[in-house]
Amino acid sequence: MLQLYFSPMACSLASRIALMEAGLDARYHQVHLWTKKLADDDSDFRSLSPKGAVPVLVLDNGERLTESAAVLQYIADVNPERGLAPPPGNADRYRLQEWLSFIGTEIHKAFLFPTFWYKDDGSLAKPRARIQQTLSVPAAHLTGREFLVGNSFTVADAHLTWAMLLLRPAGVDIAQWPSLSAYLERMQARPAVREAIATEMALRKTVAA
Repeated sequence: MLQLYFSPMACSLASRIALMEAGLDARYHQVHLWTKKLADDDSDFRSLSPKGAVPVLVLDNGERLTESAAVLQYIADVNPERGLAPPPGNADRYRLQEWLSFIGTEIHKAFLFPTFWYKDDGSLAKPRARIQQTLSVPAAHLTGREFLVGNSFTVADAHLTWAMLLLRPAGVDIAQWPSLSAYLERMQARPAVREAIATEMALRKTVAA
């Protein structure tokens, strides 16, 4: 059985969404990212992944995958019948990789990561100024479109849904982009997405308590 190492509402939420959309059973192991400890037994998460970051997906053969783009692509390919990624040879497969890269670098690492991890001593001014231009890209793309790639939900949508959820607590109101607001509402209406978010929000409240 697949095993996902995650932290509540971190980018690993996209992997949980993908697993549920793919109809795949998995064991979930919670990680405390500040201390790099596993919630199960307080062991050192870095002994499992020297990067100290989630997601980590342990495959059935014991091998480990890290980085959201790789993990999401793998999950999609485990159960291709669900259509979470275009098949090899399809031009849209490269569009999927394009969006996974864009979300991971331009929204996650360029804005969300420093916003939540660094002290705002003035160093966040440039990321905050740039995020407006960054978000205009998916906003324009999603005008008149239901999904990021093709005509059905893919793992790129799982990734962007997570990012959109964190923008508001990061100080960005996506209401200024009607296409993004409508998109997030559609994604949250999906049963698997709704369940995944509810599960991790409940866990986050437990950690905060």
